[in-house]
Amino acid sequence: MKLGIIGTGMIVKEFLTITSYLKDIKVVAICGRKHSESTIKELKNKYNIDNAFYNYDELLNSDVDTIYIALPNNLHFEFAKKAIEANKNVIVEKPITSTYKEALVLSNLAKEKGLFIFEAITNQYLPNYKKTKELLPKLGNIKIVQCNFSQYSSRYDKFKEGNILPVFDPEFSGGALMDLNIYNIHYVVGLFGKPKNVEYYANIERGIDTSGILVLDYKIFKCICIGAKDCKAPISNNIQGDEGCIHQDTPTNSCEKFELLMNDGTSLLIDENNYDHRMVNEFIEFADIIKNNNIEKCYEMLTHSLIVSEIQTIARKKSGIVFKADTNII
Repeated sequence: MKLGIIGTGMIVKEFLTITSYLKDIKVVAICGRKHSESTIKELKNKYNIDNAFYNYDELLNSDVDTIYIALPNNLHFEFAKKAIEANKNVIVEKPITSTYKEALVLSNLAKEKGLFIFEAITNQYLPNYKKTKELLPKLGNIKIVQCNFSQYSSRYDKFKEGNILPVFDPEFSGGALMDLNIYNIHYVVGLFGKPKNVEYYANIERGIDTSGILVLDYKIFKCICIGAKDCKAPISNNIQGDEGCIHQDTPTNSCEKFELLMNDGTSLLIDENNYDHRMVNEFIEFADIIKNNNIEKCYEMLTHSLIVSEIQTIARKKSGIVFKADTNII
């Protein structure tokens, strides 16, 4: 894979630290705005990237075959669509798009062209997450699922002072649901599929959710997903069945060690993650899927991403959170 990156933020810097693990991926280009030139040059030199671009069209006209989009949420759709139209495969950071309608457009366009498109969502590819799915039958009938990903954000202090950064800006498709809680949704949907009903009870300030409780009704069991950036609590994920429980005290984006706790008093501590960084497994799998032309697997994961996108869109609308993207005509 010849990978071109658009973006220079924190997630790009994190990704570049793991490239030594990615034998089938070569980062050949990085692209950003002119005012980020010093950062781009620094990253280019540090990670031996061949080319630096300050114009997206120039990146798309280069010999890269896959574009990694690591931009603010509101730009995911525009940049992914343009990449697909240029016949490039796409890896787009979570959330895949701002709205379900946008996600459908990208899905249909990629399928028409026979191209690969992935949402970079770490938990779906982690060994501990896959082990969780494997162990679900041991829990008996699932009754309650609860995921709490709450981290107080320093940006919330600035938000209260009136300095609105993208993570708390509706125009940038920000908010707790689209940041921390999106990991929880992916975690639950990957295990149990599409819920029967969605409700979202959000703490809203200046038109954005700074925290909230998402309720997913699966009829035979109930699920709550808590995402908060205006307060904090110990991380806790629990899948409760009538024969046992899976308990994890690490975030749903990293899925570190967890416990299988059975009603008979027996327990098992499990940790099968094989890399220190949560992003390694997903990119290894992306490269493997493309290398082997496994388009079916790609579109299976895309269907999963569409369900998540539909859930967040329904949740936002029910709680009155409106993004600029909601009013765009596609």
